[in-house]
Amino acid sequence: MLLLGTLVACSTVIHGRLGEAAPAKPTSGRLGAGLPEVPSPRASAPHAIRVALMTNASTARISATGAWGVYAADGQGFVARARAGEEMRIQHNAGDVRAVRADGSPTAWKPHALVARADDASGVLLVNGKRYRGTLTLIGTAYGLEVVEATTVEDYLRGVVPLEIGDRTPGDSAAIQAQAVSARSYAYTHLADLAKTDYDLTDGVSDQVYGGVDAETAVGNAAVASTAGIVVTFGGRVVNAPYHSTCGGETAGPEEVWGGGTVPYLRPVSDLIPGTNRYYCEVSPHFRWTRTLSVADLNKSVAHYLQLYTAVPGGDPGLVRGVSITNRTQSGRVATLNVRTTKGSFTLTGDDMRYVLRTYGGAILGSTLFSLSKQMDDSGNLARLTINGRGFGHGVGMCQWGAIGRARAGQDFRTILRTYYPGTSLGVVQ
Repeated sequence: MLLLGTLVACSTVIHGRLGEAAPAKPTSGRLGAGLPEVPSPRASAPHAIRVALMTNASTARISATGAWGVYAADGQGFVARARAGEEMRIQHNAGDVRAVRADGSPTAWKPHALVARADDASGVLLVNGKRYRGTLTLIGTAYGLEVVEATTVEDYLRGVVPLEIGDRTPGDSAAIQAQAVSARSYAYTHLADLAKTDYDLTDGVSDQVYGGVDAETAVGNAAVASTAGIVVTFGGRVVNAPYHSTCGGETAGPEEVWGGGTVPYLRPVSDLIPGTNRYYCEVSPHFRWTRTLSVADLNKSVAHYLQLYTAVPGGDPGLVRGVSITNRTQSGRVATLNVRTTKGSFTLTGDDMRYVLRTYGGAILGSTLFSLSKQMDDSGNLARLTINGRGFGHGVGMCQWGAIGRARAGQDFRTILRTYYPGTSLGVVQ
């Protein structure tokens, strides 16, 4: 069995869904500078994964496609049974949980958790009408109800891959296989996350987007099955394999975007098609983009967002007078951005600028690979800022649209992964 290693990271900065708005700014986590030797404490059961489907909820509706039951999590046995399609509501109170049957009769309160499972191993459970495989642990906490699915990594991936790379055709199968391997590697590194006691991953953008059975597609399932157990390794250990929508021509090193040290298998990679002046990811609808902000837009956004990413004395940055690029990274991305206001000069680095240069309440910038065009008013003050950019997402690791372009050019998934994660190998977790 391969040992599992992890890079310290919050996955919001790890990946982005194809063609969708980038997720919210992560509150913590950066890719680490090295590869700590951290064997998984769950390495004896590598195929098991716990996914939080709900956290801090007030209640949940549970049912199943066949006969099913609710059991005490402490091993004290049966609590309630239900027929196919019959629904129970799960409630919590100060850390205790109970089930309310379809006829309205409640079970006794149980401490901490209940477990829901189908009578038949092939049965599928439903949470608020959405289908999931495996079993459900229903946990009462001081903050609300958690619903955690326990399933296999391979079944988990079937509900991840189509949502992360999109509903693709069989002609893109090599890219979908590469996505499956990257997502599997991410999942295995997070089995060692001891900070999460009740679950390993969430089902949203703070980890990998997961939709259970309803998200599965034939093409996605085939990609997962054909790469079963295959993961990205470096130095004999499974590693976090970040990915993003569109690199815009060249991927980035993590230090360019999130700071910190370099990672040996995440060096900038050109997406240029050999012998041409075109790029594999030019097929992306986000390869080029433009954002125009009036000075009023800038003032409102800077007033609200700037203090989240740099020190703003008194919390009031003043009115924007100028925005300029002061340095670029190895891959051509903006390394530092200066925002000059009536109250001072402020510097933004890496991905932080994507969250400040947006309309208030709007989507963040597509990437940090951009140039600026300024329009001044009659007094010489900034009136309008136009941002012309390329790419979508943080730019680190595998470019999903680049992978699609490479697949259409005849490259297989092994070649794609070897390209975007230089120096890595592929291994199989047994």
